[in-house]
Amino acid sequence: MHENTERTLTRDCPAVQIPAGNTILLEAGSTVFITQSLGGSYTVATEMGLARVSAQNADALGLEVPSTPVPAATPAEAGGAVDSKQVWDQLKTCYDPEIPVNIVDLGLIYDCEITPRDSTGALVNVKMTLTAPGCGMGPVLAQEAKAKIEALPGVDEANVELVWDPPWNQAMISETGKMQLGII
Repeated sequence: MHENTERTLTRDCPAVQIPAGNTILLEAGSTVFITQSLGGSYTVATEMGLARVSAQNADALGLEVPSTPVPAATPAEAGGAVDSKQVWDQLKTCYDPEIPVNIVDLGLIYDCEITPRDSTGALVNVKMTLTAPGCGMGPVLAQEAKAKIEALPGVDEANVELVWDPPWNQAMISETGKMQLGII
């Protein structure tokens, strides 16, 4: 973990402003504080507020860039159907940039449906919501979930749809999530 670690950016670094979801450029030489390092991305406090830095830009924070994952295998190479537990476990590697709990334990995933297809690999459809409908990070989180699902062996395509019904509330947080947040 790198939480509450001061860093000076070694190069210009693209980031996503939280919660607006706008792409910004953090300038080389700027000082940031890593407030959260979960799921392969970094939440940093900057002079402009919070921002999210992707794992691919970890070197700008003076950290090692994680190795690129091996491309997903075809269903034949993967040895069969996609396991729903694998998909749910993969979704648990996606974290809200402001709350140190994964999107599954936050109760943001409403549905996950796997449809096997003949020779191309499975189609995975996910319905997710956000803690607040106006959050600009929705598309960012949905894209991250999509990319992580598509990295699974046997998955050819994933669709992540943002939905607002039913509206999210704190009762949807899992017991694990509530323990992590200290609300039980």
